[in-house]
Amino acid sequence: MPKFGAIIPTRGPLATRDGLLAIAKRAEMLGFDFVSVSDHIVIPRRIASQYPYSATGAYPGDKDERDQCLEQLTALTFLAGVTSHVKLLTSVMVVPYRSPVHTAKILASLDVLSRGRLVVGCGAGWMREEFEAVQAPPYERRGAVTDEYLRAFKELWTAKSPSFEGEFCKFSGIAFEPKPVQKPTPPIWIGGESPPALRRAGRFADCWYPIGSNPEYPVATPKQLRTSLAQVRKHAQEAGRDPSAVGVAYATGWYNELEVEKDAAGKRRMFTGSAKQIAGDFNAFAEEGVKHFLFNLMSKELDETLARMERFANEVRPLVEAAK
Repeated sequence: MPKFGAIIPTRGPLATRDGLLAIAKRAEMLGFDFVSVSDHIVIPRRIASQYPYSATGAYPGDKDERDQCLEQLTALTFLAGVTSHVKLLTSVMVVPYRSPVHTAKILASLDVLSRGRLVVGCGAGWMREEFEAVQAPPYERRGAVTDEYLRAFKELWTAKSPSFEGEFCKFSGIAFEPKPVQKPTPPIWIGGESPPALRRAGRFADCWYPIGSNPEYPVATPKQLRTSLAQVRKHAQEAGRDPSAVGVAYATGWYNELEVEKDAAGKRRMFTGSAKQIAGDFNAFAEEGVKHFLFNLMSKELDETLARMERFANEVRPLVEAAK
């Protein structure tokens, strides 16, 4: 049976202590399986980088949302303390933004304090201006940095006496305790739809985690997802891994349970329309192997956000479950 996640905002009017607390508590009450938090440390006032998940390439959000953002791992730690059983997903953590040993320690501590509820969603990032602002490694090398940091995380989380020597990261002669509760490591979800992201997912991922709204590398339909998933599993086999061991999580990039939206060809956009239509879309993706779904139920108003969560839990999810 598919698992469903709810977004916890780190930007906008609901990105407050009370907002996070209300949404997280309601997610647990309604039986959502995980909550997710996105990753920005600062939002540059001028962004020339192309946002991958819109047709125009423009970064979404109004001025107020761009001026403020909660730090991802801090917010997730707060959520760990006010929830008891939902999984806690970094969706996604931009791996090069933070030093690897420190990040591995934060994540391990989070897994310990949440009693094994952490899911580490990872990506290489897309915004050059933010890379420069946080003094991350060179933007052009972000893929290589991400791959190396992931290897370092695994070494720190599993080795009794961890040591590592790479191009961007080196350590030895250290103790790294406590290890994460989840063995051998917390689940690692690799985000992205581009060819480098598919290779990374094949090499490192417990779950490949694409977003359906990337116009350059589309996975907006079950058929498109199937084609890219075949590439992920090919890369897994080439890396000496069992291709079937790579699961699939999916973020729709949109969701509208009240109105039908049309795509560029005039067809109904999936995950919009009636409860029956949306449940059918979830089932169609589940048939391609998707086990985890994340979709956007957020509004700028808390009451409307909670109402949308209620409608999904009471009207859509039972139809998905009934089809299984």
